[in-house]
Amino acid sequence: MLKWDFKYQATMAATDDEMLAELREIKKLLTPAPPPPPPHGLVNEFRAFLAKYGVLGLAVAFILGVYLGNLVKALVTDLILPILSYALPSGTNINTYMVGPFGIGDFVNNVLTFIIVALVIFLIVKLATQVKVK
Repeated sequence: MLKWDFKYQATMAATDDEMLAELREIKKLLTPAPPPPPPHGLVNEFRAFLAKYGVLGLAVAFILGVYLGNLVKALVTDLILPILSYALPSGTNINTYMVGPFGIGDFVNNVLTFIIVALVIFLIVKLATQVKVK
């Protein structure tokens, strides 16, 4: 015949209640908060749009890219191409240089500009990944 220990059962019941309370607390902490209500009004919606999609950062990067391209184009046109013109016959301008019936001066100018811009962007991305900028 088994004897029931009421004291043990009461202690177990209290322990079970404590465990359930802890589990409910854990569940409450793990449940994600409801999303914030959508902004009202045109200005607030625009601010939320800018914050969510990083449009301002994209705009700044675009503007800097345009001016970087202009800077590199000036570097190629004003410094590199005059140095290359010394390799050409005297009296010819590299921008009007012709190979047969084809004018290749502007093309060479644009190819050099593209290569330098691509190299600068590659170096910026490589530096950013080393610093771990997102």
